[in-house]
Amino acid sequence: MATTAFGDFLRFYRSRVPLTQEELAEHTGLSTRAISDMERGRTLSPQFRTVQLLVDGLGLRDDEAAEFTALARASRVVAAQERPDTPFAVVSCSLPPVLLDLTGREDEKKLLTGFAADAASSSRLQIAVVHGAPGSGKTALAVDAGHRLGARFADGCVFLDLRGTDPEPLTPDKAAHRLLRSFGVDERQIPADPDDKLSLYRSQLRDRTVLLVLDNAANEAQVRPLLASSPGTLVLLTSRRTLTGLDARHRLPLELLPLNHSVALLRAVTGPDRLDTEPQAAERVAELCGGMPLALLIAGNRLTSRPQWTISHLAEQLEDEGRRLSVLRAGDLQVRAAFELSYHQLSPAAATLFRRLALIPSPDTGVSLASVLVDDAEEALEELADASLLGIGETPGRYTRHDLLHVFASERLELDDTPDTVRRTRTRLRHWLLDVATGAARFFDHDIPAERAGPVHDKDSAARWLDRELDNWREALREAATAGEHDRVLALAQAMHWYSDMHGVGELWREVFAAGAHAAQQLHHPENAAEQLNYLSWALYALCGRPQEALTVHEQAAAIPVGTLTEAWTNYYGSAIRRRVGQPVEAVHLGRRSVDLFAQARYPIGENLALSLLGLMLHTAGDLGEAVAVQQRAVAQHRAASGDDELLSMMLIRLATTRAAAGEVAAALSLLDEAESLFRKHSNTAGTARVQHNRGVVLMDAGRFPEARHQLLAALGEARLSDHRVEIMARLADLADAAGEPAQAREFRVRALAECDRYDTPSVRVTAAALVTALGPRSR
Repeated sequence: MATTAFGDFLRFYRSRVPLTQEELAEHTGLSTRAISDMERGRTLSPQFRTVQLLVDGLGLRDDEAAEFTALARASRVVAAQERPDTPFAVVSCSLPPVLLDLTGREDEKKLLTGFAADAASSSRLQIAVVHGAPGSGKTALAVDAGHRLGARFADGCVFLDLRGTDPEPLTPDKAAHRLLRSFGVDERQIPADPDDKLSLYRSQLRDRTVLLVLDNAANEAQVRPLLASSPGTLVLLTSRRTLTGLDARHRLPLELLPLNHSVALLRAVTGPDRLDTEPQAAERVAELCGGMPLALLIAGNRLTSRPQWTISHLAEQLEDEGRRLSVLRAGDLQVRAAFELSYHQLSPAAATLFRRLALIPSPDTGVSLASVLVDDAEEALEELADASLLGIGETPGRYTRHDLLHVFASERLELDDTPDTVRRTRTRLRHWLLDVATGAARFFDHDIPAERAGPVHDKDSAARWLDRELDNWREALREAATAGEHDRVLALAQAMHWYSDMHGVGELWREVFAAGAHAAQQLHHPENAAEQLNYLSWALYALCGRPQEALTVHEQAAAIPVGTLTEAWTNYYGSAIRRRVGQPVEAVHLGRRSVDLFAQARYPIGENLALSLLGLMLHTAGDLGEAVAVQQRAVAQHRAASGDDELLSMMLIRLATTRAAAGEVAAALSLLDEAESLFRKHSNTAGTARVQHNRGVVLMDAGRFPEARHQLLAALGEARLSDHRVEIMARLADLADAAGEPAQAREFRVRALAECDRYDTPSVRVTAAALVTALGPRSR
């Protein structure tokens, strides 16, 4: 047998010291025979630890040490090439075939390639865990990695399905037995004793470099005995569980596919011609499959096996949640079956929580909400996350749920819980959501003190909770209205008055205050009904751009006999509505009336707001002098009473706008700076956007175009009031014209014109006409 370069250099370095083989053996702790076999080329693949002992024993440093180690690794590759008949050198045959090119996983493939490179340069065993929900394509990714990367490892790739989702997964003993057989070990040489079998398995890997793919692992205990120490080897584990108990160098959570990759996978299954005939229907099918590769594969197979079907027909079938999982089956491939395997492995508490989460409309949840459904919710949530039946949200303490798993949970809820249990749980959840939402909103109330309750303890936590749980408490409100729980509906609508001032969108508040007005009417509370109608009229004119509807609702409120304070609010909102419909004289009259009524009611918050609004009405009517005076009075009185910062900011914006119109640009900008600092102090993005919008207008009118553009662009994304987005985009179009950017100007005008269709106010109609003229005759 010819010697190797590694053997030659070993002999050279030993002679240079000089040392005999026996002396080197004594220095390193290796046997004389082992050193002799390496020098003669009988041992072609020395272990990494052996090489390190020789480096130290020979006193090699820096470049020589690196070269010697590289020669050892190269000899292992040569060894694999010179032993083509040995089973271990060609073990990649244990890999399943690739039946469909992996689609949409380019980033994950790059990461696995990097993991393999890390293993090649590492002195310790490298473990990579790929985990994800049922049907997310873990096995397909691992098989692809085996075929792509196996040749990088001197002794190839070994693949074993650990059957982790079976009723009886492979034991470590049985797994080791199968791995030994794949290594080419004769059945008669495999010990019967489990410990001896594992020892033999580890000895087979000790001097080898492999890509070991252990697919579908049940848990840490199953795989830990199989993690033999072999430098240069990469163990690639796939599991529905996160296997957090393992000391894994790399972890790759397999997320669901985005829409474009989902469509690409459908196209790979069905062929491009089929999908290109109905692109919108194809996107809808992809959406309803929720980015789950298994569901997309099944959907594609159903289309290819039914050439008579249109893609729209399949989309219509999938639209029905009650049938969706039944539709997503093709032969032995079933989404429901994949989910059931994981569901039936859950503890009773986690299984109960999983199905009851179907009662929560939002796709994510937290511990406090889950605790309404079961006891020990945090432990159950963690178990569901470990089983990949829930995802980990971007916000700490939040958990996300896949659409198809929500459908499956609904099925299990119907099958595993009695109707009475479901009804009681749903009612408990609804009441908790309404109670917490009502309590949270009161932290924004200037009249009723709030109390700490559950997950809410101050204004900031209240704002976060109301935003995160919006879908849930809104649905709870709808259910309460349907159930006739008028007291709860009215309580929530009343509490939302001040919170709605700076948060939420028009359709939300239109729904909330309409429900509040209906509840008050059903309870025969005329004063409360008028109050809620006032709030509804505000949502319609200020946020929804429907001043005529708002005027009708306002007139309904005005027709109800009420006390002085409610009448003051009726006149306040009526004043703003009259301005929106182009009646400035009536707006000023109602504004003055609201100031007087708030003063009579001895309600300073309302009086100061009414003074500020009256200034806006006077501004619109052309009386800038009195407008500035009443707005300054409002600000001064509010400051003297140490009033709420955000209300003060609103007054400052109105005053700034009026002073800018009066030519006091510097004073206006100073007021806007103060308003923005107060809004930012409370992390109020909608308020900050309103300041930026007004500042942009002031700067533009002052000829400071670059600054104006910066402010208006910043405001555009968060602009909340009905016609503000229209004005911002129209102004940005004019600024683009001034900057010599006609294409940008046209884009802003087209967007502004589309926005105009959402609102019906005189000012918007005027703006729309101007936009049409600027765009030309073919603009609409």
